[in-house]
Amino acid sequence: MNQEEFLIYAIVLGFCFLVIWLYLRHTRRRSQETEVKIEQAKLEGLHEPVSLHPVIDLNTCIGSAACVAACPEQDILGLLKGKAHLVHASNCVGHGACFHSCPVEAISLVIGTEKRGVDLPHVNQDYETNVQGIFIAGELGGMGLIKNSVEQGQSAVESMVRNGFPAGDKEYDLIVVGAGPAGISATLTARKHKLRCLTLEQDSLGGTVFTFPRSKIVMTAPMDLPLHGKVKLYDTSKQELLELWQAVLHKNGISIREHAKVEDITMVAGGFEVRTLQGDCFTTKKVLLAIGRRGSPRKLGIPGEDTEKVAYRLLEPENIHDKNVLVVGGGDSAIEAALLLAENNAVTLSYRKDTFSRLKPKNRDKILEAQQQGVVDVQLMTNPLRIEKHEVILNKEPENAEFRIPNDLVYIFAGGELPTQFLEKTGIRITKRFGYTVRSFS
Repeated sequence: MNQEEFLIYAIVLGFCFLVIWLYLRHTRRRSQETEVKIEQAKLEGLHEPVSLHPVIDLNTCIGSAACVAACPEQDILGLLKGKAHLVHASNCVGHGACFHSCPVEAISLVIGTEKRGVDLPHVNQDYETNVQGIFIAGELGGMGLIKNSVEQGQSAVESMVRNGFPAGDKEYDLIVVGAGPAGISATLTARKHKLRCLTLEQDSLGGTVFTFPRSKIVMTAPMDLPLHGKVKLYDTSKQELLELWQAVLHKNGISIREHAKVEDITMVAGGFEVRTLQGDCFTTKKVLLAIGRRGSPRKLGIPGEDTEKVAYRLLEPENIHDKNVLVVGGGDSAIEAALLLAENNAVTLSYRKDTFSRLKPKNRDKILEAQQQGVVDVQLMTNPLRIEKHEVILNKEPENAEFRIPNDLVYIFAGGELPTQFLEKTGIRITKRFGYTVRSFS
């Protein structure tokens, strides 16, 4: 080897070492950043998952970071020592983008953890419950994200069509209970297959989506809507999404029966009898439950809670002006409601804990900024004791001290209760699942 060749090899070798050194330094720095974020997430109570979330098989993970890049949320995942790890797990909303992006299938989607269980109805791979002929899709089955609920509603009806319908003379082939994302998707799929389908909604078209504040962003990823095709909407408001659904339903001649709350589902020969609170009775071969997990709003059980000025959802915040408003709760819904109402009102936010946890990063940043600027009066470690005509009495912990604030309106966002009684009366088994792996979805 002559001197010139030696020099060339030395330069190439040196360049390779430089690339490797830069890569290792970048990887080490990224790991350190992830470690800091994980520790901070633990301090803020954001490291434990609360719903559908990814679990990474570290023996399979190759550290491609495809999952980190694919996640539409902020800092849910990060790389630590060349492997993907959960960081702000509480902020995960179950997009499933990480699951699809992993090149080596190292990610599973799981509901609940080994310590914290989640009540879920029994549903098989065809979305059918232990009661033959009754199916579940969407939020009730643990899949709350709009895109995923739409996919489940469609898949559930497709599985019914594949497996066939029982013989017999019934008014309908299928009754869909709930006109949220899963229910609308199921209804459109039923029309696609020319099924006799009736959709019943206890409130208004859109289900839970209808109760979102008007300007809330409800979609961050595209979805396939039956009889319409790809919906490429990202920063989409509630109103835009509802208008899209209304247009697609109208185009296909489909009417949703609103304000029809299903009270009872009884098995009869060859199908079911479905009764509503309004006194209607329908017969059907199959039933799809596409209702929310929350059922009835959870109440505080305090004096004055039954007065007209108390509400559990915010529909038209832009119509509320110059009021003293109390918002109760520390979740995303409460924070978003408080921020919207604060544009034209004096808003107090009461939360029973000493810090906000399990908030989406944008909401956490916005409420902290609003607190610092005095836009929202944030009262942590407080609980409402009594709601009076012009005031609300709050209790401050740990001092156990009562104080009063002027008040015109109260909005309570304390979550909701799983419609367990309705499901069990129908015969559907409910089990608390710990670290339950859901099947993949398209």
